Amino acid sequence: MRLTTLMLALAAALPAAANAATIVDNANGYTLNASGKLVKFAALAYDDQGKIIAVGSSKAVAAKAPAGATRVDMQGKTVLPGLIDAHGHVFGLGAIATGVELYSSTSLPGALQAVAGFSQANPQRAWVVGNGWNQEIWKLGRFPTAAELDSVVADRPALMHRVDGHAVWVNSKALALAGITHDTPDPAGGKIERDEIGRPTGILVDAAMDLVNKVVPAPTEAEARAALDGALAHMAKVGLTGAHDAGIGVSEDRLYRAYADNGKLTARIYAMIGDTTADFDQLSKDGPLPSYANGLYALSAVKLYSDGALGSRGAALIAPYSDAPHTHGLLFYKNDEMLAKMEKAMKAGYQVNVHAIGDAGNHQILDAYAELLKKYPAAAAQRHRIEHAQVVTLADIPRFKTLGIIPSMQPTHATSDQNMAEQRVGPQRIKGAYAWQTFLKQGSKIACGSDFPIESPNPLAGIHAAVTRQDGSGMPAGGWYKNEAMTLVQAFRCFTLDAAYAARQEKEVGTLEAGKWADFIVTEADLFKVPAANIGKITVLQTWLAGKQVYKR
Repeated sequence: MRLTTLMLALAAALPAAANAATIVDNANGYTLNASGKLVKFAALAYDDQGKIIAVGSSKAVAAKAPAGATRVDMQGKTVLPGLIDAHGHVFGLGAIATGVELYSSTSLPGALQAVAGFSQANPQRAWVVGNGWNQEIWKLGRFPTAAELDSVVADRPALMHRVDGHAVWVNSKALALAGITHDTPDPAGGKIERDEIGRPTGILVDAAMDLVNKVVPAPTEAEARAALDGALAHMAKVGLTGAHDAGIGVSEDRLYRAYADNGKLTARIYAMIGDTTADFDQLSKDGPLPSYANGLYALSAVKLYSDGALGSRGAALIAPYSDAPHTHGLLFYKNDEMLAKMEKAMKAGYQVNVHAIGDAGNHQILDAYAELLKKYPAAAAQRHRIEHAQVVTLADIPRFKTLGIIPSMQPTHATSDQNMAEQRVGPQRIKGAYAWQTFLKQGSKIACGSDFPIESPNPLAGIHAAVTRQDGSGMPAGGWYKNEAMTLVQAFRCFTLDAAYAARQEKEVGTLEAGKWADFIVTEADLFKVPAANIGKITVLQTWLAGKQVYKR
């Protein structure tokens, strides 16, 4: 009798695994299948681990689900697979909330006013740091200067990141702390903007940013946690259940693992080690990490840089800039140096993902892949990528397909850059720029992202840009080079199935199918029925990761 009572008590204390399944029913559901075809469903069921058991009609799903499963009624709302951003900067997204917000500034005086207000409100900050300025939007016709920043922050160093992350605007205090003077040479892969007599103006492009970044205090553990918390909350709010973090180091890796261990990681993170230097040497000791904590975290890629950005004229072009014939932009490394970095990562078993914006940058990296994949043919299985693939010669585009290189592209870059891109490269080179449909027609799989915080992390805004080739205000009318727009299904695919493919995770996430994780979102409007102009305005009501709700509006 005592034994029976004890057994019953133990049984009651244990989770009822067989009855812990959940059925999500009465949904207006859409997903892609494994072959990329769009299919509809009314219900899905998943087990207590968050793995999908069945997807389909309510009757079919109920027949496959265990008896006693919990039922969640979606009341006819739209259910989609969780969206994946294939290129973002997670800690950067979290950090912007703690600095000067310049993304919305439309003039230099407005930006200076924002910096002044932040500086006065935060007298305890040793540095005044901000993000998002864009001299093109300001219609300035030049870069801003240290003297202008001095006019609002003269008592301590100030550093403002350009919208593309490839230039900084600093004040005189920051230049002095970094030891940047008339006699400081331009570093390889970087440029110190100077006035007519050679004095630094306060603008540092690409590798020159390191001269000042090295004297900026590193974030504390508390600041890093606050940034990660803020980024994850924002990502969940816009329906991101996954992100490829494009460049992390030892400290970020440690924090990701801790969050995964403690159930605090509310999106799946596919991380890329930044460069093949000291952090890579430490993080790669045990080889690539394809999956950690039930697929919440992976560290099996490396992020390298070939060149800079178009807006700051740091992107490397084969011919001079159309609007600045004195410059071709900057390749960060000589061909043999870049090849050595890529080979080091490839030999260690990592996926190699290289930032390349200009046609010279893309050409350099395609040449390197051609040489390395001939030397290491088995490495093709890592599905190497070019991040951005923004301006590519028409002759080089087919090489992506031939070499099996994934173009990892960001639709909102095109709609943000439309105000200056053709000025930079002219009417001929623009034909190979932001050329999504050209890539798709040759059979390339595009992994879509946003490059947040440079652009909004909202993937629905990305889908809108991909389909319309217009910005959030509907400009330009008819779309910018609309012939390169994606269809809606193509855009949906590049933020789901093909983003997962680019991380070698398409068997785990990216669609809602039996055996995959139950990562899904609920939206207030039907993505496939709203007017294209309204796609970016769709509100996410709920976000679910592995069958657990991580956001509710």
